[in-house]
Parts: sequence; structure tokens; C-alpha cells
Amino acid sequence: MTTLALALTLTGCSGAADPEPRDTRAPTVPTGVTATAGSSGTVHVMWSAATDDRAVTGYAVYREGRKVKDLPAATLMTDIVGLAPETRHRFTVRAHDAAGNVSPPSAAVAATTLRAVTEDRTPPTAPSALRATPDGGRAVTLRWSPARDDTRVTAYDVYQADTRIHTVPGTATTAHVSGLRPGTAYAFTVRARDAADNSSRDSAPADLTTAPSPGAPPNTAPTGLAVTAAKGEITVTWTPPDAGAPVTHHELHLNGRFATTIIWGTTPPPGRATYTFPVQDPPGTRYTVTLRARLPDGTWGDFSAPRTVAVR
Repeated sequence: MTTLALALTLTGCSGAADPEPRDTRAPTVPTGVTATAGSSGTVHVMWSAATDDRAVTGYAVYREGRKVKDLPAATLMTDIVGLAPETRHRFTVRAHDAAGNVSPPSAAVAATTLRAVTEDRTPPTAPSALRATPDGGRAVTLRWSPARDDTRVTAYDVYQADTRIHTVPGTATTAHVSGLRPGTAYAFTVRARDAADNSSRDSAPADLTTAPSPGAPPNTAPTGLAVTAAKGEITVTWTPPDAGAPVTHHELHLNGRFATTIIWGTTPPPGRATYTFPVQDPPGTRYTVTLRARLPDGTWGDFSAPRTVAVR
């Protein structure tokens, strides 16, 4: 009897762990919400990230209390389009988590769409003198000289790797971009936009490598990347990283996908390297080009700052 009682006791102690408590806590309210009219039919809404005891999984944007956008947790800005000209709107943002808990709405912000300018087909000039100043390892401040327009510039759009990531009013000549990764090479460009949604050409790019995390190795990206297009071909030039030994292999990526490996054997060219490859896409097709080098230890280094080019 004693042995049986002991066995029963041990069996009872080896049961499954208690289930994880149900998540009932909502995320915090998103802060820093702004709304900027970029044209007669669009408003750009931005906010700062909310927090949660587990994880924020997404955001919802509301106009006049009605939900108009659902966005993933990594997205902290969006354009609300299809609005009527010269109309005032109020926007709020709410965060939610995986358990379906939803934060209270943010403070409401208002923006009035601009007057329609249907006959305006002239884009602004490109912003000039773009420069990037790092703000720690995860943010950057961009500054530029203003563009000109035959009516007026209503917004500046910031692009990274040919993707718009930020918008500021046309009266601004600075932008603060956060959410970057430490020890990473970036290239930013800025376009000016007017009330008719005419956009300028890209500014000249501004490159920046964010500060690495404490104890991380130095960045090993190729530098000085330049990309030019001629009829039926694209030419890439760059300076290989200083890796302590000749760099014989580079990977070329187009639009974030591996395209080819550039190999020179044991004697790569001194100084800047050049590579030309054919393209058969229609004129106007845009490519974002990045490179990384194979280091002497056989590993692949960091990616270069990107460059975007249009096929001719």
C-alpha cells in the first residue's frame, strides 16, 4: 500500500504546467499623431509606436471615428487617399495586440485637404543639398534646400531604396527618420510635391551608415556606389571594402533579390570596380541596386547603401 500511494503521489506531481494566463491588457495609446495634407485628395498620417506587455501587432487609423486603414506593427505612417478637396478631417489611431486587445483612440488631429489645381501639370524642381546627420544607431535627421514650383510646394516625400517612408509639409526642409537598424548603410532621397500631386525628380542621394551596436564589428559594406543606365544596359561602379585582403567576389542584388555574383578571380581591379550587365525591361522600369562583398573569412559582408536607376 505504501508503494502504491507513493506512485500515485509522484504521478500527480508530474502533470502539465499551468496554462499561460490569458492576455487581457490593451496596448498603450499611440502618441505623437500628426496629419499633413499633401494634396487636394490625400492626407499623410504618422504616429509614434505604442507599447504592450507582450507585443503590439498592428494599428488602425480612423477618420471621423470610422476605421479606414489596418496596418502592421512595423508601419507608423500611411496616406489616406480619395478625399475631397478643401475638406477638413479628423484622424485617430489605435493599437492592438495578438489577443485582440485594442488601445483607446489617440488624441484626434485635424487636416484640411488642399484646393484642387486641375490644370497644374508642372512638377516642382528637385530639392537640393540633401544631407544626413545620424542620431544614434536608429535614427537620422535629413536637411535639404527647398524646391521651387509654379504654384507652391505642398509636401516633401522622403524615400529609402525607392520606397516612400516619410512625408513633411511643404514649408519644412528637415525630417527626422527613426526605426533604422544599427550598423547599416542607408541612402535617402527627397522629392517635392505640389497640390496637384505632381512630384519632382529625386534629389541627389544622401548616404549614411548608422552607428553599430556596442561590441559589434565595423561595417563591411562597399562604398561610393554609383549606378547609370544606357540603352539596354546598367553600369555599376563602387569601392570594395577594406577587408585586409583582396575582395574577389561581390553579390549584386536587384530590388532586394539576388541577381548574380561578380567574380574577378585572384586579381581584382585596383581602386574602384565596374560591372555592366544587360537589361531587357521596358524603358522607365526602375531597379534598386545593392552590393555586398565576400570577406576573406568566406562570409558575406554588409550591404551597400542602395541606388535606384530607371531603364532607358
